Parts: sequence; structure tokens; C-alpha cells
Amino acid sequence: MPEGFSSHTEVGERIAPLDVAMTEKIHFLGDPKSYPGQDTRIEVAETHFSFVFLTEAHAYKLKKPVRGEGFDFRSVEARKRNALAETRLNRRLAPKIYLGLVALTQEADGSLKLGGDGTPVDWLVKMVRLEADHMLDKRLEGGDWHYAELEALAQRLAQFFAGAPRATLGSPAQSAQIRSELRRARAAIQRVGEPRLRSVAMPVMRSLDAFVLRRASLFRQRIAERRLIDGHGDLRPEHIYLKGTPQIIDCLEFRADLRQLDPVSEIAFLALECGRLGTLPIAHRLMRRYCQRTGDNPPAALVIFYTALNAVVRARLAVEHSAEPGNRTRAEWIDRAASYLAIAAAQSQRLSR
Repeated sequence: MPEGFSSHTEVGERIAPLDVAMTEKIHFLGDPKSYPGQDTRIEVAETHFSFVFLTEAHAYKLKKPVRGEGFDFRSVEARKRNALAETRLNRRLAPKIYLGLVALTQEADGSLKLGGDGTPVDWLVKMVRLEADHMLDKRLEGGDWHYAELEALAQRLAQFFAGAPRATLGSPAQSAQIRSELRRARAAIQRVGEPRLRSVAMPVMRSLDAFVLRRASLFRQRIAERRLIDGHGDLRPEHIYLKGTPQIIDCLEFRADLRQLDPVSEIAFLALECGRLGTLPIAHRLMRRYCQRTGDNPPAALVIFYTALNAVVRARLAVEHSAEPGNRTRAEWIDRAASYLAIAAAQSQRLSR
């Protein structure tokens, strides 16, 4: 991945055809001469929803004019609103990284200019470019991590969770949200037609669905205690920068409903992804610091449940990617889905003991 950026979609994947106007913008923004003082090539990364243009020192993110579940970026104004929200929300955990908005303008002669005086035809989020070698995923993969850095990350996240705005999500809505995720995963795995995935996934999802119903009082208690927050929503190692004070980027800015969650889910998700990279000590450290900072003492069953649920969601995403063009083959995505489902199965078995 380019430095400091990641997505559910791998770089280099072409997600959908571009219209003429967007093609012109991409061409302009991919030209080094479009940036003051820039004389080297521009790296371009494409994700499901954005293009990211990387100069030597900065990154510029441009949203695509697309619509999806819970968002619509087809108008320039909508993309500006989202860019403002992305900057504001990500400054909570990466205040030094998100520098602000830059207008892409059309000048009187019809030419495009970055930050010009003409009519804004789009908006970009300007960020500091991060060094890829200091992202948590790269550090874990290389075995180049230190307990002091994990401790600093744990303290940073615990402080964020303790001070984050409380979520407005009610118990029926939370239950419906969780069960909807399970239904989406079930449907995706059935569609892909892989018996080895279905044989593992279906018992897991029945177990998790039953847990939500059987332990409804636990979820109600979490809401009554005002434990749910407006969180990050996509807390993965590739979104965490460890050089100096930890900086956490790329929150789920365009779906407020999916950021309304239990911090235990966020911690379980990050621990899940770190565990897949071969590093387990972070899980206990994150949870311990969170409990110390907030006074919360979540039951072990809740941590196990959210680990399994997050693994199921990641398996669904892998299955959905298996039908798309990109850098990975269908078989590789199916193998990834199987690895997540194996984790979910192991965790769901612990719930039934």
C-alpha cells in the first residue's frame, strides 16, 4: 500500500469506469506540474471510494462521485461536506496529519488548478504523507516493534475511548445492526458457492445470532451504562502510525451509524488484525489500559463475541472482493475468508462453553 493509506480495496484496482470529467481531474492531479515545487512523479492509489495522490511530502485524497449504502458522493457539495467531516473526525486521533481542504478549481480559461481562484469543481483532503515503514502493520510483519510503542498506542486509544462522545444508538437498533451484519455475511458466503466456507460459517453465525438474543440484557446494560461511543470504525494496523506519538488515520467518516459502537468491539477488532500478523501481546495491553482509564470491566464473553463478529465481517469483505478485479486472485481472497472464519469458529466455540 502507499504510505499511510489503506482500504478494503487494494491499490491498483479499478473499481468502476470513470466519466470524462473525473478522468480529466485524475489526469491533472497525477501530473507533478500541478503541485507547486513538485518535480518528481506522483504516486496514485485507488480505493473503492477515493483516489489518493502522493507527492514527496503530502497526500491528497479525492472522493469518487459514487453512491452506496448510507452515502452519496455524486455532487461536488456532497464531496465537500464529506471532506470536511473526514478532516474533523480524523483530527481526533491524527491532529498533525490532516491539514485541511484544498479546492480543485476551474479557471477562467477552462484549465484546472489546485487551490486556484476559479470555480471549485471538487475538493481534496490534504494530509502529511506518512512513512510506510512506520505503519503498525509493517512494523508487526517485520517484527520491528517495541513494548513501549504498544503501550503508547494503548494509552492513546484509552484516552480517546474515555473522552469520545457517547453514542445515541439504542438497544433495538444495536441488536438490529449486529443481526443485519450476520445476515449480510450469510448471504455473501452462500452466493460465493464455496462449501468449505459455508460449512464453517453457518454454525458460527447461528451461534452469534443466538448469543445476541440470549444475552440481550448484556447489550442493554452496555447502553444503559453509556459505554457506546462515536468511535473510529475501522481500527486496523495499517491505519496506525507509530513514529513519535501514535497517529491513527482513516476513520469511517461517511457512515456515522457504523462508528456508533462499543469500544470493546474496536479493541477486539484491532487485536484480531494484529493477531493475524503474528503479534498477540497488544490485545491484553489495550484492554487493560482501556479498563484502567474508563473504569469499565466488560465481561470476557463480550470480548469473545466481538472478536468472532469482526472476523465474520472481514470474511464477508474478503468474499465480496473475490468477485472483483484486482491484485489478488479469487483463490487468495477465498483463503483469506477461510482464515477469518477459522478464527470466528474458534471464538464462537468459546461462547458456547
